[in-house]
Amino acid sequence: MDSKAAERGASENEKETPQEQEQEQVVNPWEVAAKDGGKIDYDKLIDKFGCQRLDPSLIDRVERLTSRRAHVFLRRGVFFAHRDFNEILDAYERGEKFYLYTGRGPSSEALHLGHLIPFMFTQYLQEAFKVPLVIQLTDDEKFLWKNLTVEESRRLARENPRTSLLAVLNQENLHLL
Repeated sequence: MDSKAAERGASENEKETPQEQEQEQVVNPWEVAAKDGGKIDYDKLIDKFGCQRLDPSLIDRVERLTSRRAHVFLRRGVFFAHRDFNEILDAYERGEKFYLYTGRGPSSEALHLGHLIPFMFTQYLQEAFKVPLVIQLTDDEKFLWKNLTVEESRRLARENPRTSLLAVLNQENLHLL
């Protein structure tokens, strides 16, 4: 293909409607798929969700501010984008207080690697920035979306911290909601 034909092809792709672009890939809590078995375009996702790439200068800044080596997930690009992390680092640099907030929607008694990875990174952030951590256990969400009874949702929300989370996270500054 000559360069003019390639330019026309690229130009035609840029004219796709948002609906056509959405159909190229699906990324949601239940499914990750690309059209015709293709690759996920992470740059499109970063733009769609208003994120910025985690660049080496930001990772260097984390190391400088915390006097700790950046978490392996940052160094190896496992986590590759952020929203407002610069603002958190600015606040930390000014000595302002903040806390970490995350959650778990318990729909079973066990955690798998997909649950563990964000908790491992959260533990790193908690220790590096010396901040408290709040973990919301969303039993109400699972009652509404997973067809669980209220009693089963509550039981799982009580059981998850006992069996999993407390073993992983620094318990000194942990607050469960």
